[in-house]
Amino acid sequence: MNLVVKGYKKINGIKMYYEIYGSGKPLVLIHGGAGSIRFDFKEIIPRLENQFQLIGIDLQNHGMTEHRNIPETFEQDAKDVAALLKEINIGKASFWGFSNGGNTVMQIAHLFS
Repeated sequence: MNLVVKGYKKINGIKMYYEIYGSGKPLVLIHGGAGSIRFDFKEIIPRLENQFQLIGIDLQNHGMTEHRNIPETFEQDAKDVAALLKEINIGKASFWGFSNGGNTVMQIAHLFS
């Protein structure tokens, strides 16, 4: 895997962890419940990093992102993802989420409809 960028951004009161691989059209990877970017997409990243700019995000209370004392909801996760993408200057992207990540992606679509 050719990691281009990794880091944290302060988003809605927590430090959110993200990684960026490759170049091309942005494809945001949203993990499932109890997962993380490195765990859930470790087989996918090497296969797609030559075709897309992959942006993996650990959601609140997952992976390397901080914990927060509010209920986890798909709507909050969607707001966090949208704010993080704005912070790293991604204005338009495709999304790949599965399980809980799929629900988060549907909430992102709802936010922007």
